[in-house]
Amino acid sequence: MEIEKNRFKRAIQKKQKQIGLWTGLANHLSMEILKDSGFEWILIDMEHYPNEVPLLAGQLQALEGGTATPIVRPPWNDPVWVKRILDQGVFSLLFPMIQTAEEAERAVSSTRYPPTGIRGVSYNHRGNRFGRVTDYLDKIEEELCVLVQIETRKALGNVEAIAAVDGVDGVFFGPADLSCDMGFPGQLGHPDVSAAILEGHEKVQKVGKPTGILTGIEKDAKMFIEAGMSFVAVGSDLALLARGSEALRGKFD
Repeated sequence: MEIEKNRFKRAIQKKQKQIGLWTGLANHLSMEILKDSGFEWILIDMEHYPNEVPLLAGQLQALEGGTATPIVRPPWNDPVWVKRILDQGVFSLLFPMIQTAEEAERAVSSTRYPPTGIRGVSYNHRGNRFGRVTDYLDKIEEELCVLVQIETRKALGNVEAIAAVDGVDGVFFGPADLSCDMGFPGQLGHPDVSAAILEGHEKVQKVGKPTGILTGIEKDAKMFIEAGMSFVAVGSDLALLARGSEALRGKFD
């Protein structure tokens, strides 16, 4: 059995538009519902939501055969978490709160086997189909997609150096934390925040790496896509459930 190809990685390398959905329900059934909704990728968030490794495995199983590539955000830039996530068969990761090139290098290293990295070796895990993917050790680095998240002014100041790190495949902007760091808490669409993100995007483009963002503001999402961002998350499962249920109830007031 040969290793699976990472279609998401290949798409963003070609700067093809990839529309995503953020998820925090930590539920395999909701993933099964979403997997054929047409999104090119689905982010499974382990930083802010009650996602543990056994729950992650079930969600990955539910997504198999669908249109969406799973991307996982670990709780932190921690090689122990990364190792456990990769062993579940994840090929694409979004590392939160990367602020320097050194932190980006650490993230990449945690996804690579020795001698180029520090990922621990296991020969039987879900990622290599329990030893049946015979070329896993040789080919996994080609298929891994390492995305790093820019969420502070410090990170924006270092964004070119971060993007230039070998093994970083894309740069993702986080307007929620960035807006707070810039003094505009809760104002994700503030003009100064958007301007800072677009400036960072242009710097990353010069390095030759693709960019992405999460925003539930439709006009902003379209603006960032128009600016050339490749992978844009346009909403979340939690918001869809909350706002959708409120809207349904509101029809009967």
